[in-house]
Amino acid sequence: MPLDWAATQNNLGLALSTLGERESGTARLEEAVAAYRAALQERSRERVPLAWAMTQNNLGVALWRLGERESGIARLDEAVAAYRAALEERSRDRVPLDWAMTQTNLGNALWRLGQRESGAAPLEEAIAAHCAALGEYTRDRIPLQWGMIQNNLGNALLALGERESDTARLEEAVRAYRAALQEWTRERVPLDWAMTQNNLGDALRSLGEHESGTARLEEAVAACRAALQERSRDRVPLDWAMTQSNLGNALRALGEREGGTARLEEAVTAFRAALQELTGERAPLDWAETQNNLGNTLLRLGERESGSARLEEAAAAFDACLTVTETAWPEERVQQVRSHRHETWVEITRRGATK
Repeated sequence: MPLDWAATQNNLGLALSTLGERESGTARLEEAVAAYRAALQERSRERVPLAWAMTQNNLGVALWRLGERESGIARLDEAVAAYRAALEERSRDRVPLDWAMTQTNLGNALWRLGQRESGAAPLEEAIAAHCAALGEYTRDRIPLQWGMIQNNLGNALLALGERESDTARLEEAVRAYRAALQEWTRERVPLDWAMTQNNLGDALRSLGEHESGTARLEEAVAACRAALQERSRDRVPLDWAMTQSNLGNALRALGEREGGTARLEEAVTAFRAALQELTGERAPLDWAETQNNLGNTLLRLGERESGSARLEEAAAAFDACLTVTETAWPEERVQQVRSHRHETWVEITRRGATK
């Protein structure tokens, strides 16, 4: 029976996608994509429209997870296309909760796409998709899903606020994360609570960088340290590393505002901890981002210290970052890294000349 075969292919895709999410590498996720595409040969839109839409949504999830692990945007573009296809049949009137789930999945793919492209359009679309989903996923109706979408909305608002240096968007991101934490409590969903604390810390750090004073930055450090109470290295090594990186960013921002080097030294320690798990092979884009942040921190430390050892470490970190990002980041971001590297070498040369 062809439709039974297609249902089995869809279920195989779900199992492979779940396995692929838990493993490093992309082989299982590639197999999941192949299984979903096989299912769609029989689960056509004309024949079984809602089953076709479900498989399109599942295909989108597998493609999005692949896109998260790869540089470039091809997989993310495919994920967006699959979600949009699903929404042609998963209408709000017909299947409101499935429609809402696909909207937030679409929002997640657009958010990641927007992080890798210049311009604000994908991020604006991501915000709209999450807000649409909240029309059905209300706090009273399904509180934990509401908390999830609030967190996802915060991610898109944070990315757009950072892109446009818009403190209003950053304030909205902080509100969205704090809303999520009303339902995603530590007792109820400890790892989701920790993820949202991590994201809140990132938003507070970004907001604090746009304000005078250090109150927001101190709150950012506290949020990241809270996240690490549940995000241990043994339990969730990559999430632990991402929070260490975010902690490093908050400490660096504090260190730049304060005299001395203590906060900057703490930031370097946090970034180097992160790089123990965020390796170039395992998570190349996150590794490159952390190398860039480490380079910026070492540059600031080097400016406050005599000698050139810290500056040489900074230059090496910028070089490492560029091995990945020259072909993966928007040109303006790549140019910023090159500019910092140049600034570092100018100072190294100046200090060498004055010995």
